[in-house]
Amino acid sequence: MFTGIVQAVATVVAITDRPGLRSFTLEFPPGFIDGQEIGASVACDGVCLTVTAHHGGQRADFDVMQQSLMLTTLGTLEVGSRINVERAARDGVEIGGHPISGHVDFQAHVAEVRQPENNHVLRIAVPQPWMRYVFPKGYIAINGASLTVAEADRKAGWFEVWLIPETLRQTTFGAKDAGSALNIEIERGTQVMVDTVRDTLEERLGPLLPALEALLRERGLDVTALGGTPALLQP
Repeated sequence: MFTGIVQAVATVVAITDRPGLRSFTLEFPPGFIDGQEIGASVACDGVCLTVTAHHGGQRADFDVMQQSLMLTTLGTLEVGSRINVERAARDGVEIGGHPISGHVDFQAHVAEVRQPENNHVLRIAVPQPWMRYVFPKGYIAINGASLTVAEADRKAGWFEVWLIPETLRQTTFGAKDAGSALNIEIERGTQVMVDTVRDTLEERLGPLLPALEALLRERGLDVTALGGTPALLQP
């Protein structure tokens, strides 16, 4: 498990490809891997990876299977790429963000960057099926960083996060621009809640849903108007 508080930025210094597997050698800031054992977990741009070897005091190797390369942005990394990293949380550690598994759900991309005074805003475009789990003021993990959703538009398929100077200093977000791909892990408690309510509504209202949708359309509404809830019944 991870806390979503990015501890450092690492650099890819070597890549080795084998059938169905890619190995990365990452260089970390001094002290980052002190006391770390082989088999330990590190979140690399939000992806939980296992340490397979150490080189000196600042480098470590990680293997990434083909499925992870396709699902995440790790498949696009090159020598010189910089990524957010966090070591696995220890018992009793302060959770400054929110619990993160390191299991990325999908990729999104930056749709727009704005820079109001002393702030940095990323508008992030999300595949529509995943927007049901994104709520204003809710948690979300982006490239391993626990962030708060500032605004969200489910119909348009985007949400925004506002980044303070300290977050920009400690992460790679300042280098992202329109079109940059991002790894997204939704907050698990939100997913369980939304899926449970959605399944319950589908079970109870399923036979009545076509008539209900037709009635709501006549009034210029849709199923999102049910009790002010999000689009739980949307595909």
